[in-house]
Amino acid sequence: MTRNPGTALRTDGFADIRINTPAVERRAASLPARRSLKKDHQAAWLLNAVRCIDLTTLAGDDTPDRVARLCAKARQPIAPDLLDAMGVTGLTTGAVCVYPTMVAPAKRALGNSHIPVASVATGFPAGLMPLNLRLAEILYAVEHGADEIDIVITRAHVLRGEWPALYDELRAMREACGDAKMKAILATGDLKSLENVARASHVAMQAGADWIKTSTGKEGVNATLPVSLVMCRAIRDYRDQTGHVVGFKPAGGLRTAKDALNWQVLMAEELGRDWLRPDLFRIGASSLLGDIERQISYHVTGRYAAGYRQAIA
Repeated sequence: MTRNPGTALRTDGFADIRINTPAVERRAASLPARRSLKKDHQAAWLLNAVRCIDLTTLAGDDTPDRVARLCAKARQPIAPDLLDAMGVTGLTTGAVCVYPTMVAPAKRALGNSHIPVASVATGFPAGLMPLNLRLAEILYAVEHGADEIDIVITRAHVLRGEWPALYDELRAMREACGDAKMKAILATGDLKSLENVARASHVAMQAGADWIKTSTGKEGVNATLPVSLVMCRAIRDYRDQTGHVVGFKPAGGLRTAKDALNWQVLMAEELGRDWLRPDLFRIGASSLLGDIERQISYHVTGRYAAGYRQAIA
């Protein structure tokens, strides 16, 4: 993936955006029925979802041992006998996502697996810290080996339409990330309107975000198909305007194999098959993997395995 270098701030491209919310909701509601995925095809799409998962633990009681167990699951996300039955090898999750203090333990646990370590930063989840402290948190995570940084924006900049302030904040964060790729979390559940979601998406991409991400998972409303549709169309517009590609990450609320299929259909319908790869599409999840493995087990054996056989960590 070629990184998004960003552009100068240009508000003329998004300041007057108007979105037909009922039309967006109708289009989003139609997506699950647009592709019939059965049997082998469904299994293939579910395996693809696995390789796009940012397997996540963001709990107050995280420890190096707990992170190590999660990393073991990232390295072997589906039981070997199930993969052998389908002739699949080398499947891993897209990344492991942790707090900054857990980056070093995650790097040790993942070893030479080439699975990236993503770290949340910038005062996650609220982002209500002085900018110098948020930048210091990015630098800390990068120093300890983070390959990707999931930053949170200041929602007040969006709600007040302070686009230069939001852009400058994001550019400073992008610079602090250095070689680590940056995912900009918009916390869409806090932004009040689809117009604000679209505008914040454009500012984040112009500031150099490599992915735009729906949510922290801590808001009252997290990833939804209508919000995701608006963000994907902003990505498409940005690509058409600049030639730069940006990835997308829904997070929060994706818990079932059906959710994994629905969001992949969205990517295929709105952005094309290129966005079904882990360098352009990630799913922020922890419990989702268990249900996908359960469905894969049914596909291979004809019966659902007991829940304890799909433990995450």
